[in-house]
Amino acid sequence: MLPVEHNDPINAKILAISEDKIEGFVREPFEEIARRSEVDVDVVMARIAAMVRAGTIRRVRQTLLATNLADGALVAWKVPEEKIDRAFDWMSQRDPFSGHVVVRSTDTVTAGSEYKLWTTLKVPHGFSLEEHCELLSKKVGAQKFRIMPAKGIFTLGVGHVRRKNVEPGEKADAPAKMIRVEVASLNEREWDILLALKREFAAEEIRRSPWASRVAEAGVTTDEFFRVAEDLSARKIIGRFSTFLEHVKPSQTGVRVTRFNALFHWAVPQGREIETGGEVGRHHILTHCYWREAGPEFKNVNIMAVAHGTEKPRLLEHKAAIDRHLAACGIPVFYTNVFWGGRSEIKPSEISPKVYREWLAANA
Repeated sequence: MLPVEHNDPINAKILAISEDKIEGFVREPFEEIARRSEVDVDVVMARIAAMVRAGTIRRVRQTLLATNLADGALVAWKVPEEKIDRAFDWMSQRDPFSGHVVVRSTDTVTAGSEYKLWTTLKVPHGFSLEEHCELLSKKVGAQKFRIMPAKGIFTLGVGHVRRKNVEPGEKADAPAKMIRVEVASLNEREWDILLALKREFAAEEIRRSPWASRVAEAGVTTDEFFRVAEDLSARKIIGRFSTFLEHVKPSQTGVRVTRFNALFHWAVPQGREIETGGEVGRHHILTHCYWREAGPEFKNVNIMAVAHGTEKPRLLEHKAAIDRHLAACGIPVFYTNVFWGGRSEIKPSEISPKVYREWLAANA
């Protein structure tokens, strides 16, 4: 029986690459993981498949930069305490367009702390985030919501295994570059190929030439499939080929990848968001860093970032190191806070216009 925990030495070597180091579209992704991890390709495929079957890896898929294909936002929800669990269940189980669904809390009562339910949301272009949130509010009994679209992306990746040994203050040599959120449009053939590309891999699909069945699913030739996939990659519509660890729940043997996830908030002067996001986003501990406008209820926070870890004090050390760095850069911080994640359900948001129309017809 193969080891299936993320901290097995061979699995850790594989995951250090497979979590977030395979950029864009790759014709033979498992061979590329093998090459870069220096583990035999047959071992790579067998170990990833075993971890999928055991639930250590919750999904293997080609990711999309869906902010370019759908209107997306982080949404904070004010829901009566007695309705939070029901709201969480409805959004995580019955709304395929709500991705991350997280109950968050703060260490003290502070700006925005009454917003305890947080979700990521995407709706296809041509539909309304506001109307979707209004519909969800009626379904779950939310009192208020705050929609916070990303104006810029500085960091976006997972890499939990790789980040386990990162020290507070460790950062890249240069500030993170901001990715602008831009609208992309696809024709019907490109959508067919994209939907086949993004579907999760079952354990039995983890093999050489993994795209062969997707070519058949899309109803195109292999050459056309690869040509379109590589074009989508060049257009920054496709993200990474990734293995996503189950980092919320413990494994079958009780091992956890992380225990805490922290959403860091900073309010900085208007006009310095790109500079600040670059300085925050260069820190290696962060899995996400965005420019989002949270508004007066959150004391005008405009830079947000996410970090994961097994110890809460250690995450606070990372946060303090980032704060010191901002001070050293001469960037004033008017307000800062941490929202801690509790109950969580993580899934990719659906972005298909066809699926959205069908869902809306059934739920409006």
